Amino acid sequence: MPLDNAELLELARETLDIEARAVSRMSSRLDDNFAAACRLCMATPGRVVVTGMGKSGHIASKIAATLASTGTPSFFMHPAEASHGDLGMITEQDLLLAISYSGETEEVLTILPLVKRMGARLITMTGNPQSTLARAADVHLDVGVSEEACPLNLAPTASTTATLAMGDALAVALLKSRGFTAEDFARSHPSGSLGKRLLLRVADIMRKGTEMPAVGPDVPLRDGLMEMTQKGLGMTAVVDENRKILGVFTDGDLRRALDEGADVRTTTMRQVMHANPKTTGADILAAEAVNVLEENKITSLLVADDEKTLIGALNVHDLFRAGIM
Repeated sequence: MPLDNAELLELARETLDIEARAVSRMSSRLDDNFAAACRLCMATPGRVVVTGMGKSGHIASKIAATLASTGTPSFFMHPAEASHGDLGMITEQDLLLAISYSGETEEVLTILPLVKRMGARLITMTGNPQSTLARAADVHLDVGVSEEACPLNLAPTASTTATLAMGDALAVALLKSRGFTAEDFARSHPSGSLGKRLLLRVADIMRKGTEMPAVGPDVPLRDGLMEMTQKGLGMTAVVDENRKILGVFTDGDLRRALDEGADVRTTTMRQVMHANPKTTGADILAAEAVNVLEENKITSLLVADDEKTLIGALNVHDLFRAGIM
């Protein structure tokens, strides 16, 4: 018979409570073995190779990904495939992190003698400190739970959550030990929003060359409007014969000029431009350019070198397209 809403919600709450208790109890059991595992990882000149079978394999894959993205070179190795050639992925410079809740998973145990023989170190995560896998380890981390969230107490639920949490704890401890920074994280995630904010510079997204809107100071306002329309940045730089920035003319300046009765054929850009405009350098982070726009309540920005020569331009749409805003 289908469960009603109240019953479904009660089951969900019970599951979350069981898994939360599992993680909390594991936290209280942490001892020097955890610190030893961290030091062993730090001392490893090669990679941390994470392995596990079945549900433990899925958790192992995620732990490997977390380690790799937080400064500890790591990858997942399927234990069954390891016995058929993939064991060549491991060298004596590496460390094997083997995960098996029972500590008796055949596919994992099969590769242990070979791993030991080549000289790689071994950290294990199991729910049974007396298991074969735990006793073979250089360092063992206990991820045992008193019950699974599964009503049959069969499907790995609380145990996989506890193992995943232990992997996260290891990754965070190593991150801190390595002095891993937000910029380091960004280098591992160049396509992510944080990566873009910490890696992309103004030079990477600015308009340059013929894409830059620029006119001389003595051309008619009409020509300045044409330049603005063609380049689509909502503004144009006003520069001298050496491309030195004299001013900027924006959509807002246009409205003010027309309100004051400016003739687009006879009024020059020098008469309507905003002199000494806000500029930025090409080497600053694009995220810093966002701050410049917001602080000055403007939507576009000229890019200049140290001599105030125009070298680029950008607006909020360029920053949106780059994923910075």
